[in-house]
Amino acid sequence: MPKETILVVDDEEDILELVRYNLAKEGYGVSGVTSGEEALKKITATMPDLVILDLMLPGLNGLEVCKTLKANPRTQHIPIVMLTAKGEEADVVTGLELGADDYITKPFSPRLLVARIRAVLRRKARQAVEEDSVIQIHDLVIHPGRHEVLVGGKPVDLTFTEFRILHTLARRPGWVFTRFQIVEAVRGEVYPVTDRSVDVHIVGLRRKLGPAGRFIQAVRGIGYRFKE
Repeated sequence: MPKETILVVDDEEDILELVRYNLAKEGYGVSGVTSGEEALKKITATMPDLVILDLMLPGLNGLEVCKTLKANPRTQHIPIVMLTAKGEEADVVTGLELGADDYITKPFSPRLLVARIRAVLRRKARQAVEEDSVIQIHDLVIHPGRHEVLVGGKPVDLTFTEFRILHTLARRPGWVFTRFQIVEAVRGEVYPVTDRSVDVHIVGLRRKLGPAGRFIQAVRGIGYRFKE
């Protein structure tokens, strides 16, 4: 079976070929580019399953590429493994805070590289399963894959934004989400949400859910939580 596709971004041709050779030998579909600008174009066009990103790039550096990808709803789910020199610890910390999934220091062992890539892809697969899991709380059922909500066995007609808010809250019962966190979870290019509009969406969501709307509780001065 064909494996996941990986984009390697590094301006050093020998490193690029070393990484490409070892990953292709494991069955991954591998492509490479040598600049941050090329990386963004390639990722937008092909949507790889993982990006290996050198931090020291000419022009747009790796941290800027990482920040751009994680700020875009279409690409923020793509795992990023950073390639760094040993003296770039501050950049590593910054990259991880921006949303990178792991890092590998140069020089590196090809076996270690492959093992780390496998680990990141396994985590991504587990997260995808969790994201698609059906949630049932009393007579409220949420089907993420079908984008369907049932209350007492009857379908509830929700907008995209209302569904994303409900799913975000219901996945972690009891957890308090700030309005900003809710905005980040549901934000998209087609369905923009602002923190001020979250309250409006919550009102509409509660009304549509009927008795099940009681599960969504406001937490004064913070945001909302889903409580059974």
